[in-house]
Amino acid sequence: MNVVVLCPHFAPDTAPTGTVMTSIVEGLAALGHRLHVVTSLPWYERHRVEPDWRGSVVRHASTDWGTVTRLHPFAGSKTNLASRALGFVGFTGLSGLTAALSASRPDVVLAMSPPITLGCAGVAVGRMRRIPVVFNVQDVFPDVAVDLGILTDPRLIAAARALERSIYAASDAVTVLSEDLRDNVAAKVAPRAVDKVRVIPNFVDTTRIVPADPDNAYRREHGLVGKRVVLYAGNVGHSQSLDLVLHAARELAADPSVAFVINGQGSARAALERRARDLANVTFVDFQPAERLGEVLAAGDIHLVPLRRGLASASVPSKTYSILAAARPFVAGVDPGTEIERVAEASGAGLAVAPDDARAFTGAIRRLLDDPDLAARMGRDGRRWVEGWASPAAVAGMYADLFAELVGRGSTVADGAGASW
Repeated sequence: MNVVVLCPHFAPDTAPTGTVMTSIVEGLAALGHRLHVVTSLPWYERHRVEPDWRGSVVRHASTDWGTVTRLHPFAGSKTNLASRALGFVGFTGLSGLTAALSASRPDVVLAMSPPITLGCAGVAVGRMRRIPVVFNVQDVFPDVAVDLGILTDPRLIAAARALERSIYAASDAVTVLSEDLRDNVAAKVAPRAVDKVRVIPNFVDTTRIVPADPDNAYRREHGLVGKRVVLYAGNVGHSQSLDLVLHAARELAADPSVAFVINGQGSARAALERRARDLANVTFVDFQPAERLGEVLAAGDIHLVPLRRGLASASVPSKTYSILAAARPFVAGVDPGTEIERVAEASGAGLAVAPDDARAFTGAIRRLLDDPDLAARMGRDGRRWVEGWASPAAVAGMYADLFAELVGRGSTVADGAGASW
């Protein structure tokens, strides 16, 4: 089967969604499928195109399994919503045109969100090619932007929600990461169409991420050897309650054996660094290359997954499963009854507290620091759980089965059913 993939990032770009889609593509390729990936030039780490990739708006590369077309991302300002929206629109338009003109004669199109605009490109390609469209939702937009207070204008919110619902209606299937996200999306489609919303989780490659010695090169580089390291690794943005990390660091500042590390970049980092100027036990580290992920994860004795209130039902941080693969325990600040809390309970590897509760969050960190045997046991339990949960091959197989089902019954997008565009 020929698959055209629209995604915002792809290896060697360092974005988490790029890692996810790269693994899905590799899994589909291993099953014998041919793919044309339409994505951006690498830009995530510095929010601008990497030096080695500059000089061309479009680049094509052949692979053993098909083609990768990389386009200029038109990256707007991190803090200017209008600028970012224009960038998404520019990238989406170029992506849709490139996919529509693909020489691969695709049988199905897979489009990833965010940005939600790629769903528009996916539907447009589906209609032009008369093929099914699968819309992959990593974070539910605009819910996340509204909950964070980034999107506040009622007219813009109404327009974004209308766009969201129209893409769901016009897609042949919508894949989400958890039952929470399924409930969220299913409530926005027609009752007769709820079956199109499918749960296909992200996964972790337990052959690439394995338990390892914490006193590694990463610790040596950042003066952490011999410390008990409490680590947040990921995007430093508005979705994460990283003030909780600074609060915990202040509470534990008298213990010289404990070090807090915030590894990552994003729109909230500069302000966070300013608030941490007086904290000698907090270290900020830039994003690391993808090949160092296992080393970074191993360096943390305790990992942190803090999400702002209301976001856990619209976003599932996939890094949680990587933490489990590394055999490390985690402390999560998330809404009760949501996916990350369920993972913490099912795996036995995490302590989940209410979101934005600094006292409870710090208390959970103290508990693991005070009981290293408990922390080690939780790490081992998490590794065992994730090994039996969902391998890359299993997840790729779920997508392949879904594609075969949709191709077999024909596309509603090709027939113009669903939303009115």
